[in-house]
Amino acid sequence: MNYEKLFSPVKIGNVELKNRVVMAPMHIGLGQFNGCPTDKMIDYYEERAKGGVGLIITEITRVEDINGASTFAQLSMSHDKNAEALKPMAERIHKHGAKLFVQLHHAGRQNLGLLVGTTPMNILLDKTLPNYSELLYKIVPAGKLLLDKHIVPPVAAPSKCERSYLVESSMRAMSTKEVRNLIGSFVKAAERVKAGGADGVELHASHGYLIQQFLSPNTNKRTDEYGGSLENRMRFLIEILQGIKFKCGKDFPVIVRLTVDECYSYIGKKGKGYDLSEGVEMAKRLEEAGADAIDVSSAAYDTFNYWLEPTSFECGWRAYMAKAVRDAVKIPVLAANLIRSAEQAEKQLEDGIQDLVSLGRPLIADPHWVEKVQNGSEDQISRCICCLYCIQSMMDNAYEGGHAECSVNPFIGREAVKLPENGNGRKIAVIGAGPAGLMCSRLLAERGFSVKLFEKAKEAGGQLILAAAPPHKEKIRWCIEDMVSRAEKAGVEISLGAEATNDILKEYDPYALVFATGANPVRPRSIKGIDLDNVYTSTDILSGRVKLEGKKAAVIGSGMTGLETAEKLCPDNKVTVVEMADTVAPGTWMQHVDDAMPRLEKDGTKFMTGQKLVEFDGSCITTENTKNGGKTYTMCDALVLAMGVRSDNALYLECRNNFSNVYIIGDANKGGRIADATASALEIASKIK
Repeated sequence: MNYEKLFSPVKIGNVELKNRVVMAPMHIGLGQFNGCPTDKMIDYYEERAKGGVGLIITEITRVEDINGASTFAQLSMSHDKNAEALKPMAERIHKHGAKLFVQLHHAGRQNLGLLVGTTPMNILLDKTLPNYSELLYKIVPAGKLLLDKHIVPPVAAPSKCERSYLVESSMRAMSTKEVRNLIGSFVKAAERVKAGGADGVELHASHGYLIQQFLSPNTNKRTDEYGGSLENRMRFLIEILQGIKFKCGKDFPVIVRLTVDECYSYIGKKGKGYDLSEGVEMAKRLEEAGADAIDVSSAAYDTFNYWLEPTSFECGWRAYMAKAVRDAVKIPVLAANLIRSAEQAEKQLEDGIQDLVSLGRPLIADPHWVEKVQNGSEDQISRCICCLYCIQSMMDNAYEGGHAECSVNPFIGREAVKLPENGNGRKIAVIGAGPAGLMCSRLLAERGFSVKLFEKAKEAGGQLILAAAPPHKEKIRWCIEDMVSRAEKAGVEISLGAEATNDILKEYDPYALVFATGANPVRPRSIKGIDLDNVYTSTDILSGRVKLEGKKAAVIGSGMTGLETAEKLCPDNKVTVVEMADTVAPGTWMQHVDDAMPRLEKDGTKFMTGQKLVEFDGSCITTENTKNGGKTYTMCDALVLAMGVRSDNALYLECRNNFSNVYIIGDANKGGRIADATASALEIASKIK
């Protein structure tokens, strides 16, 4: 396809973009305390500009330091020096023909009390104390304890209301004077953006952050001119917008990223907050007030999965929201709409759903998405599989001074890293075609090694085949397809149905060996009855080797594998999930739990928490309460173990002393997620001399 619409120019205000692909704003965590871009941040954005996008919108950028900082390492426009520091980043992005907008943001009630008032101190101490950042991140865990107990300052919000889901901070209502001062802070930040050489700004009135909190009757209980009617609730946003236009000029474009539906109806709370009809009216009023474009989004932290979707959601499911806004306004409409292919993007542009395509996670997964589409190399794109590890890792690593990671792209934050092309045709054998083996093979082949990949199964993918088996997890297969395609393009010889042995490898005589042999499910021998014929593993169920119908099945373990196995068993069986911890899916990212639980509950799945399996007699399981030792007996005629995995490293142990340059990666070394596998692949592919 030519994708004529996708690659046609378009204007936002007076700023012309070379194509209609926009890099959506996403916080990655490559900043620093003073809010100035780091070299890594500039490298990250420049790589996407090199990759062909028409417009880059930065991550959340604070406008003031006392209440407005959302993370320790966040971009800022709070001070004039931030404008000067923006110039190199703007220049490097412009060099590749892309435009740059800066997203102005304040978290409001979704902020962390731990950050209130601490940013100025962090900036000062970072200037004066060597290695201050290392010290800070060592004591942050103690701060998290204070946060959990709410022994931290309250965050600033439009008014007191229910606490936010995920970030349950206590809050205080801003005074009218504070509101007006903050409007001035937004306007001043926009002036700095302009002075820093960027092309425009985006106001973040979405995802439950402060500006949206003013818009929503659920979070805005004010009785002054900034609360009550829709006109009053929009006053904060419109005064910011008009102030920017007054100070920066009408030709300086302003996009508003707007939640047009808070999506409470999707979680059974219809009538709460505001819906699409009111969101469309907001968009119309913003156009009248001078907005140059509307970036249509949805939801908030309280309805997290309806703006940052897990893998179960269908591509384009919320396109109707963008269409409703585009039909109501004459200014350009941007939208993400869970777009995962150029064909989908082109169709939504042709159908008049939107004027520009926002790609967020797809450009994390593959910074050269646009270039590959233009060059007719779509089969070489690493597609985002919606696994949500980017947001989870960003949240987790923010407390350690780290940044977001990606399951399919281990180069996030390492954009400047270029692997040497010095393989010179030397032979390397990689054993195991799971994500670790496929990624390592491809990287080594790109370095110029002659790589042969041995896989004993008749299909590549390893554990990803199982991960893609549960209902609604089809996107995981994209990861297999893309990794295989890119490995083959790089020149990897993939041998399926070829089990490697010590003798075969000796005959092959490789320069280096990389073992990526994965892991096998744990089957604890300490549990009485574990060897009975009606005891299975999650692998048995997910692989389809065992199909159960009409059974009372007990799934042991409620991690994601356990929940997915339970969902695979439903609704043909009556399923009970047993978990030792006090909660279902401990340590699992909350979005995955929120996604799976309604479906499991609808199918009648029962959950037993705080219970340890001690015995199975073939028709009944005995569990022990982890607190008081009390026994519970539950009838079941099928037991399914989802209790983790153990590394399959037998061949590595046999071969490691028989060859030079022997390495082990992925689950074969230590059980983990896709991102761990691909990161270990990059580490070893970089290490081999």
